[in-house]
Amino acid sequence: MPNSFFDSLPSKTSFWVGFITAILVLGTLGFIILGNCVLKGSCSLGLANNGDVPTDTNTDLVVADDGTVPTPEAVPVVNDSDHVRGDKNAPITVIEYSDFECPFCSRFHPTMQQVMTDYNGKVRWILRHYPLSFHPEALPAANAAECAAEQNKFWEYADKLFENQESLSSDYYKQLATELGLNVSQWQTCYDNSKYSDKIESQYQGGVAAGVTGTPGSFIIDQDGNAIPIKGALPYSSVSSAIDQLLAK
Repeated sequence: MPNSFFDSLPSKTSFWVGFITAILVLGTLGFIILGNCVLKGSCSLGLANNGDVPTDTNTDLVVADDGTVPTPEAVPVVNDSDHVRGDKNAPITVIEYSDFECPFCSRFHPTMQQVMTDYNGKVRWILRHYPLSFHPEALPAANAAECAAEQNKFWEYADKLFENQESLSSDYYKQLATELGLNVSQWQTCYDNSKYSDKIESQYQGGVAAGVTGTPGSFIIDQDGNAIPIKGALPYSSVSSAIDQLLAK
């Protein structure tokens, strides 16, 4: 059998040529995978606490992954610990499971703000926590927002977190507490003690039980319990269409 190219090289040179070739192959494969993620708008990048593989999602789906529509009973009911934006007696409820570090959540946030303007009195918006394990600032940011909620500034704080997502850090959370006129000492004690970690975990697990597999994961529910699941950062037209569908029932 004729000698291969590598057989003609000194052993040390052959090793480095092989090593560099392997790196180039892996780099090319990684580039292809990354390109595919960009085209799809989502990637599976880490494990949640329950071992599932959640994602940031940006897919135009209004049904669950298995093609079924989850029953309203699967979504934890709104309770006093929830943060409600809009008329508490509105006929339509949007429950969103979100992650402050998720880029698609920050993209979806203005969509929901527009919904609240255009459907004033008809929609109430509940934002629940679903921090993904591969987002290191997701849980700290959620705790920071809950500590702001103690002083009735949850929504103002959440808006700013999404608007300034690239700044997420302990220093920024404190800066934001100052900017919003909070009692910073009270906020800091709450934040340092991770006071709301149990609440955040409970909301996360509630989302898992409801079938949420990525962020943002939302449910649009009418007063009769009819529910339309929204997976990903859908455009305003898709969300408003789902709301109109339920309002027409």
